[in-house]
Amino acid sequence: MIPAALQRIPDEFKPYAAMGIGAIILVGLVLVHGTGIHLILKLHERGDVRLRFGRPHESAAIALFGAAVFLLLFAHLVEIMVWAFALIGLGLVERAHDAIYFCANAYTTLGYGAVDLEPHWRNISPVIGLSGMFAFAWTTGALVSIVGSHNRLLTELREERVRERGLRQTLRADERHVRDREAAAEAAERAAAPRHTGEPLTGRLSERLTDRWIDWTAEKRKIDALRAAARAEIAGLEHTERLAEDALGPGAVLDDGTASSSTQTKA
Repeated sequence: MIPAALQRIPDEFKPYAAMGIGAIILVGLVLVHGTGIHLILKLHERGDVRLRFGRPHESAAIALFGAAVFLLLFAHLVEIMVWAFALIGLGLVERAHDAIYFCANAYTTLGYGAVDLEPHWRNISPVIGLSGMFAFAWTTGALVSIVGSHNRLLTELREERVRERGLRQTLRADERHVRDREAAAEAAERAAAPRHTGEPLTGRLSERLTDRWIDWTAEKRKIDALRAAARAEIAGLEHTERLAEDALGPGAVLDDGTASSSTQTKA
């Protein structure tokens, strides 16, 4: 039912009242929509910056893009619901599903469908359509900005991924070189260690065993030292490689000596 205050309005003034009420709701929704667009763009921009300066995770970039698009669509759904509940509150439509259906059709300028308003209050319909046109235009501009930023981000992340793979391949090659060098040094140490094979069994047994034990422990200490040095060198290489991966991002220099696209963009 239409509230008594609206029913007391003379019929010749009801179309103007419909326009006025619609204009007030329109202005409020435009302000809310603009604030929502601003917050969504800021959210996407902050996520974009974190991904550019962090590890190259393309899946996170796609998730960020999907979240931004979802929020843009959700903003329109909220505005349709606001219009629907406004019509219910004004008593222009009785049932919620009819109000939502009517406002969705008017908001998207598809038409009014099977639901219609009282003739004196029909002027609010084009205001709802104007609200949708304005909001969709604003959303389109924001979406163009988000898509452009997303494409640039994916390009830079792929560049960083190539550099990351190069760093890891270099690390594996350096680790193999260290292990090969340690194995050669260990073999040389074993070859240089004294051997008692074939020596005559002269002297006391305890003295022979003691000499062999001393030689074996000395050899083992040297081999353990070689292995510890190799492990320490490999750990240093891995630490350096992790730091190099963490440094990937804007300003990184590619293998051919040129700056990444993000640096060129900033320049």
